[in-house]
Formats: sequence, structure tokens, C-alpha cells
Amino acid sequence: MSLPTLLTQHIVRRPQRIALLQHIAEQGSITRAAKSAGLSYKAAWDAIDELNNLAASPLVERSIGGKGGGGARLTPEGLRVLRLYQRLQALQAQVLEAAEEASDLDLLGRLMLRTSARNQLHGKVQAIAPQGCNDLISLSLAEGLILKAQITHDSTQRLELAAGTEVVALIKAGWLELHPIGAPATTGHNCLSGTIEQILQAEAGPWEVRVVLPNGQTLCALAEPRRLKDLGLRENQAVQVHFSPAQVLLGTPL
Repeated sequence: MSLPTLLTQHIVRRPQRIALLQHIAEQGSITRAAKSAGLSYKAAWDAIDELNNLAASPLVERSIGGKGGGGARLTPEGLRVLRLYQRLQALQAQVLEAAEEASDLDLLGRLMLRTSARNQLHGKVQAIAPQGCNDLISLSLAEGLILKAQITHDSTQRLELAAGTEVVALIKAGWLELHPIGAPATTGHNCLSGTIEQILQAEAGPWEVRVVLPNGQTLCALAEPRRLKDLGLRENQAVQVHFSPAQVLLGTPL
């Protein structure tokens, strides 16, 4: 099974996160691995979530709490990614030697996009249904989970989307609504079930809620503490995540 193009590009541009995988493999602890990689504990969690979401299957398996801030180990896919990265490093050295001048590398850097959206899920286009000026794009995520995005028909053409096209779905954390299992969703909205893995409290404003989907991908939502209390939502509890297809942005590799 080949590594998805989007993940390959990501690990080449973000070597610090591959270093994090290496440290996890060696130390079996998120806290110690984060320190060795020069990341904060929260940044390490974010990095792991992003890598898991971009991969066809999770690269890291975690357990929360315990001595050292939680254990972690690489899955067979994570170990395979590490081996692949060693080969990519050799290829990268060849590219650097082939660059005619420094400005060539600056140009490549400008062409590669980074985004502020907390949720970045890798998937493939399953179907495209016209809806007037818009298209409803059905995406197949890992292990058959379905996500729907609504974009303009012009955007569909500009991105050259077709069945089988690899994409990244971008969703801002503030657009996700948390509901108890069984709560009715607005007609046409996405409704994904998962488990609350962690709630990160903040001194002011909404709290960050990490929800693990059945396929191992993770969604990050923002919720006011009062709402979480009113709904009785807490860590290790099943939850539904609702959001409109119009709030899903799509990106493709250049």
C-alpha cells in the first residue's frame, strides 16, 4: 500500500514531526518524546492527531494519563513511515543539489500551503452530486467513514475533482457542534460519532475537545464549559459531532 501523496508531502516539509515519531518509537512516552523533539506536550498531541488524520491508518496509538503523561507506541504503519522517511531524506538531498539557486527553494516553499484549520482529514472523492451552482462532494475517509462537503461547481473544476481524487478536508474547530449520542442532526448535515478522548480546559473562553472517530482519525472541537456540563459530556464518553457540508473546505496536492 503506497503512502498517500498528501502525507508524503507533509512529512517532507515537517521533519520535526517525523522526529517526534522516532522519539515515540524509542521512548514510548508522549511527554519524553515531545521534550526530545523540542515540542510542547500540547503541540505533540496536535502533531500526532494531524499525522494520524492524514494517514490511511493511524501511525501512533496512545493511552492518556499515567506516569510520564501517557504512553504511546508506533503502529506498523507508523514504523513503515519512519523507514520511508529515511529513503525520502536521500531523495531530498538530491533535490537540494539539483536546485540551480537559492531562490528556487524559496519559490517551492511559497507554493506549499499551511492552514490554520485545526481539523485536516485525508480522504478520497467518492461521488459528486450537482446542486445548482454548487456540488455536494462525498468523501470516503479511512475505513469507509463518509464526509460531505459543499463547494461551488467552479471550485470542483478548478481542483479537478473526480472519483478517486485524493483531498484534504479542512474544518475549523469552532464549526463543530457536540451532541449526545442519538441527538437529531439538521437535515443534510454531517453527523460523525466518536469518543471524547481528552478535554483541555482553558482559563477563559471555550475548551478544546478531542474526539476520536472509529477509524482512528481525530476531530478537535471547541465548546463552552457550561454547554459540556449541561449536556453531560466528559472524557471517555461517546459523542456526536455535527457540522454543515458548507463548512468543509477542500484542498488537493499541487
